[in-house]
Amino acid sequence: MPIDTSKFFDSIRIKPRAGAKQPRMREREEVVACEWPDCQSRGSHRAPKGRGNEGGYFHFCLDHVRAYNQSYNFFQGMNAEAVARYQKDALTGHRPTWKMGANGAKGKGRADAIDAEGVADPFSVFGELNGRGKWRSGPQFESKPETRKIFNAERKALQVLGLGADATLETVKAKYKALVKQHHPDANGGDRSTEDRLIEIIKAYNYLKTVVRGA
Repeated sequence: MPIDTSKFFDSIRIKPRAGAKQPRMREREEVVACEWPDCQSRGSHRAPKGRGNEGGYFHFCLDHVRAYNQSYNFFQGMNAEAVARYQKDALTGHRPTWKMGANGAKGKGRADAIDAEGVADPFSVFGELNGRGKWRSGPQFESKPETRKIFNAERKALQVLGLGADATLETVKAKYKALVKQHHPDANGGDRSTEDRLIEIIKAYNYLKTVVRGA
């Protein structure tokens, strides 16, 4: 059967053949009356019913939908605290959120789910987990579990002095004195080649003595 004689072909023509039956266009919406009290006009305009009735709409005429919209308040009946909480939740689409590594899902998004055997961590990215990540970076990168939370600034300062995360204030002071004697120009016959290293040690010590606790 030639395609141009099919009834389906006629229905998709831009300009159908004369006499061809056309499918009747179904009305998009049923005609309803305006729901405003004592109004007999057509309710051709929709207006949301409000909080708790999402997806529900009233049908009003043009004049009454304007009046309804002017007085519409989605937060009506909510106190200031509830409004603030709703607005905060709206930032995440009212979906639950968790802190990194604490979403409670087994094996997913948890700190102890980290598994990168044999991979080095030179920038201590996973060290921020405060020992909770069970980071296995190989024997040459193994470190002692941290007894307190160590941030990158403190960790870098400790590395300058050649100390670990378990260093106490007394250890820091002793190491600082030893390094100053070692790198000071007076102890090197006036040689100033290690002066930059000395400045770095002094800066690290000045920072550490404000954050490291005593024994």
